[in-house]
Amino acid sequence: MGSFEGGGLPPDDVVVTALRAGDETMFAALLDTWSGGMLRVARSYVSTDHSAEEVVQDTWLAVIGGIDAFEGRSSLKTWIYRILVNAAKKRGVRESRTLPWSALEHDGVPVAFDGAAPLRGWKEFSAAWPTPEGEALASEVRGLIGEALARLPPRQRIVITLRDVEGCTSDEVCDILEISAANQRVLLHRARTAVRGWLAGYFESVKQPE
Repeated sequence: MGSFEGGGLPPDDVVVTALRAGDETMFAALLDTWSGGMLRVARSYVSTDHSAEEVVQDTWLAVIGGIDAFEGRSSLKTWIYRILVNAAKKRGVRESRTLPWSALEHDGVPVAFDGAAPLRGWKEFSAAWPTPEGEALASEVRGLIGEALARLPPRQRIVITLRDVEGCTSDEVCDILEISAANQRVLLHRARTAVRGWLAGYFESVKQPE
């Protein structure tokens, strides 16, 4: 937490050594840094906020219980997110996935996007936003993106959430989801294309003079 300069985490080997030694400050720093994103990813698989929270809690317990077995063949973040995704998948299988849209939302915004930064790499969208409305328009767009993400098939939704919301690299996503680079590219392209398509009409209406 406050012990780390600039709010960043030390290198993986330092973090792992601290966790193995039972360093509570380091564990708290990991919770602060990664739990929000982990909740969003878990929520892409399960039906309620409560389920996502339980998945994240179970993941952290598994991390503490299994940190001695971490071999460093992938980054620590990738290893933790892989545990998370596997736990979320198992939880999701036990739950009904045929839910009304309202069950996928929190305060009107699908939780996969709730509280997240705007999607990365889509700067062309911001250029289309009229400046007078500023923050209100940006907030509306975030809500629309959230709705668009909720419409995506699960595999596309999790890939775009990891890449464009959580900022993972393509290699990290492949490792976390255990998919090929080609599969990751296809899923991401289809997801981005679909979301852009759903937003296109909105941006056109914004540009239209009344």
